Amino acid sequence: MSNIQERQKEIVEEFSIFEDWMDRYEYMIDLGKSLPLIQDQYKTDENIIKGCQSRVWVYGAMDNDKLDFTADSDAIITKGIIAILIRVFSGQKPEDIIGANTDFIDEIGLKEHLSPNRANGLVSMVKQMKMYAIAYNSQQNKA
Repeated sequence: MSNIQERQKEIVEEFSIFEDWMDRYEYMIDLGKSLPLIQDQYKTDENIIKGCQSRVWVYGAMDNDKLDFTADSDAIITKGIIAILIRVFSGQKPEDIIGANTDFIDEIGLKEHLSPNRANGLVSMVKQMKMYAIAYNSQQNKA
């Protein structure tokens, strides 16, 4: 399985194929459609991302020593955004998620092409995924 930097590089390369932002949005929508849905039991208030204009649920659970994420959103673009983040962070060790930079978001121009509310939501999604990693990392270190 590839590491976070390799996944980010793949995403940057994929987005570089599209010259027009409408094509990039379409690509994000397609990514969102392929997102494995979060189980209904995890669509709770404690798993909802604060600071997002649409409703986004993110749930993380450990599988062996790696953190796996599932998510859903009621907005199709937002669903694409979270699909990108899950692709980068899911299946990675908590300490790698904590230490990862997210420069690839700027490289693909995502933040600058989102509304301010969606850009804030993107930051909140990354923050929440890193919070899961911090929580699971501290549990591992206690064991």
